[in-house]
Amino acid sequence: MIKHTRVLSVMFLLALSGVASGTAFAKELKVGFVNSALLLDKAPQAEVARVQLEKEFSGRERDLVENQKAAQAIEQKLSKDGATMSDAERSRQERDLNRRMRELQRQQVEFRDDLNLRKNEELAKLQRTVYQVISEMAKSEEFDLILSDGVVFASPSVDITNKILERLQSAK
Repeated sequence: MIKHTRVLSVMFLLALSGVASGTAFAKELKVGFVNSALLLDKAPQAEVARVQLEKEFSGRERDLVENQKAAQAIEQKLSKDGATMSDAERSRQERDLNRRMRELQRQQVEFRDDLNLRKNEELAKLQRTVYQVISEMAKSEEFDLILSDGVVFASPSVDITNKILERLQSAK
C-alpha cells in the first residue's frame, strides 16, 4: 500500500509539473480526492453487511453467553457449597467446570476466528464495490487522477467523497 501511495504521489507531482510548464497538457488536470475510510463506514452496503453478520452470528453468540452463564453457575455453587460437599461431589463438579471452561474457550476462539474471517470477506466485497463506483465516476466525469489514502490535505473543491457516497446509496 505504501508503494502504491508513493507511485500515485510521484505521478501526481509529475502531472502538476507538466501543468505548471504549460507545454505538457493541452487541458487542465482534473483531480479528485476520496475519503475511503468514510465511504467504508457510511456506505449503505456497509450497514447491510453489518446486519447480515449480526444475523449470521447472533445464534452462536447467544450459545456462548449461555455456556458462560452455566460455567459461572457451577463456579458459584463450588464457592458457596464446596466446603459442605463430599470430596467425590466436589471433585466431579470441579472436573465438570474445567471441561466446560476448556470448551467455552475453544468456542470463543472459533467464534472470533469465524467472525473475523466473515468480516474480512464482507470488507473485501465492499472495497471492490467502492473501487468500481469510483472508477465508473472517474471515467464518466473525466477525472485524470483520483487520490485516496495518504493524502495530507484535500480542499473541498476536489473532495468527491459525497458524490461517491450518493452513487453507492443509489446502487444499493
